[in-house]
Amino acid sequence: MADKIRIGIIGAGGIFRTRHFPGLAQIDDAEVVAICNRSEESGGKIAAEFGLNPDLMTDPHALMARDDIDAVMIGTWPYKHCEFVLESLNAGKHAFVQARMAMNLREAKIMYAAAMESDLAHQICQPPHALKGDWFVQRLIAEGYVGDIRNIVIRSMTPGGIDPSTPLHWRQIGRFSGLNTMSVGMLVEFVHRWCGYTKSVSAHAETYITERSTEDGMGPVDRPDTVNILAQMESGATAVYLFSGTAHHAPGESIEIYGTNGTLIYETSPVLDEQRILGAKSSDGALRELDVPASDMREWTVEADFIDMIKTGKPAESTFYQGVKYMEFTEAVFRSVERGATVHLPIVD
Repeated sequence: MADKIRIGIIGAGGIFRTRHFPGLAQIDDAEVVAICNRSEESGGKIAAEFGLNPDLMTDPHALMARDDIDAVMIGTWPYKHCEFVLESLNAGKHAFVQARMAMNLREAKIMYAAAMESDLAHQICQPPHALKGDWFVQRLIAEGYVGDIRNIVIRSMTPGGIDPSTPLHWRQIGRFSGLNTMSVGMLVEFVHRWCGYTKSVSAHAETYITERSTEDGMGPVDRPDTVNILAQMESGATAVYLFSGTAHHAPGESIEIYGTNGTLIYETSPVLDEQRILGAKSSDGALRELDVPASDMREWTVEADFIDMIKTGKPAESTFYQGVKYMEFTEAVFRSVERGATVHLPIVD
């Protein structure tokens, strides 16, 4: 392998602009060798924005076949994640894939199996929603701050889809997004990390605006505007999830954890730029904001984690196994909605 980790990027869009290129710029031993977008113009525009001089390509298969690329970072929509991860691993390339992991649980399991059979680094992009205090919350729960967890309440309510004139977004199109909807997988990843895995799911969903405008006229909305979920955790705790894209004046996202000894509430602003943790022991008079100690403060290091995994073999925290578990949860939600019944996990194909 060359002194620098040579990276090929497939699908350099908004997430690369806001997160990945700034992150890669901080890593001395990583180099972007090629960018593959739908057009060389779009790839060249984003490369110029960050002072890069990669080869510009439009054929992702040609990129993955190159001998001068060590790792592939995949920023496409979920419908290409499984195909490109498998092809990258088969070509001997380390693979980084954007969240959400796959279209469905079947694809996620295939990706996980292929990754486990290889000796290559593989990582899913970390969700930013509760990143700042992630380690702090994990430590507090492990040390018994809340005691035995009894109830978890997760809220993600936005007004983004309330206007019927808003055009159809790719995230609302099943053939591009798969079963992923709103921030279900993002928040479940943190719930699983903090509170353990899910045992059963009962869900209800509504699509209030069934068609939206497209470049060609009108198109069907495949993903719901509202999803309500009642889940039981393996620990015996109960979790309630409230997701909506049709909620005026809603606050940001929150994960509330209620236990036998106390309470923790993690809040994020609607644009994820502000995050705070409220907590109280059972003997306290009221909730108060908890400062995250410097030793527990977590920064955005997704790109550095991937390069470190390639160089040292140290696994990243956002793993393919975690991806399988939140895709299993997502699949359980949609199966429950379809059947009008509780779905028990693990799902056996």
